[in-house]
Amino acid sequence: MTKLSSAGRGGKRAPNWPLPGDVGLEVRLRLARESEERLTAELAESEDGRTLRRLERQLAEVQSTVALLSAQEKQQKRLEGELWRDLWRTPQAVMWERLGWTRDVAQYARLKVRAELGDMNAGKEARQWSDRLGLNPMALLRLRWEVEPASAEGESRGRRTSAPRPAGRSESVVVDARDIFRHTK
Repeated sequence: MTKLSSAGRGGKRAPNWPLPGDVGLEVRLRLARESEERLTAELAESEDGRTLRRLERQLAEVQSTVALLSAQEKQQKRLEGELWRDLWRTPQAVMWERLGWTRDVAQYARLKVRAELGDMNAGKEARQWSDRLGLNPMALLRLRWEVEPASAEGESRGRRTSAPRPAGRSESVVVDARDIFRHTK
């Protein structure tokens, strides 16, 4: 088993984003904007009432598409950057860096973000990439990677280190069911 430090890459900055922009999204946005310009020009030249209404409906639809694609492009870039930085803080990032998997991690980030924005096919592909990159417990086992505990002290006492509980909440009591059966005879 390859041991991965829970500290990951030790606070090093994430590598530069290696992929170009999302070409498919950029092309769809450019085509929608061109269509918007064409319809606006046709609308200005049209005099027939029936044609005017048809062009207005088409223009409204295209403007909606342009707004949607613009928002999607902006969100995708922002979310890709956030996820990219988060991924490079994980313990697995040590191995990705060692193996030169920078572009693979970027591809996963792009697909994961697309999935979060509603693309179900990207979600399926992102799930497969997460397996290849060791981003879930089964994938860690398959890759024969093991994340070392955050603190040796917590492990030596057989306890997990956990976040502090919110004020006003009491500790839950753990009862061993075997103790109940030992006392009932």
